[in-house]
Amino acid sequence: MIRTAFLSMALLSGAPLAAHEIAPEPVKEDKHPEARLYDASIDATEAVDAALARAAERKVNVLVVLGANWCHDSRAFAGWMETPRFKTLIEERYELVYVNVGMPQTKDGHNLHIAERFGVTDIEGTPTVMMLSWDGILLNDDTAKTWRNTASRSEDEIFEELALMATTEIARE
Repeated sequence: MIRTAFLSMALLSGAPLAAHEIAPEPVKEDKHPEARLYDASIDATEAVDAALARAAERKVNVLVVLGANWCHDSRAFAGWMETPRFKTLIEERYELVYVNVGMPQTKDGHNLHIAERFGVTDIEGTPTVMMLSWDGILLNDDTAKTWRNTASRSEDEIFEELALMATTEIARE
């Protein structure tokens, strides 16, 4: 309460605030290089379409990661994907695309049409990880929105789930 009163008075007076009294700093890529992967300037539809086309040629699944550079769980996911163990799995079994979705949980999201395109609605947190067959069928509708705790998951747990999904296919008629 005292801190809130101090902040209000300082803001009204125009006095500069000490670093510990202001909102958290924006994510700096030098501290979190994996944040660069959630590039808000890319055309998300084009990126997903290109990943699906590459996956169809290779007959592998697509991993669409709907996240944000500010989110520690999104950065944790991206960070794991940069390690040799995960890179090998991704290169062999997936096409990977990152889509910046802003802050959908505060209704300040963007690129949410990508999730809706594959039947995922009401994103509550980031990252949301959609695993698609090479022909665009959502394979993990029951777990796509469960990745928002990635930073607290173990490396083995994440790897096992991705490895299992890499072998999943939908029966084709």
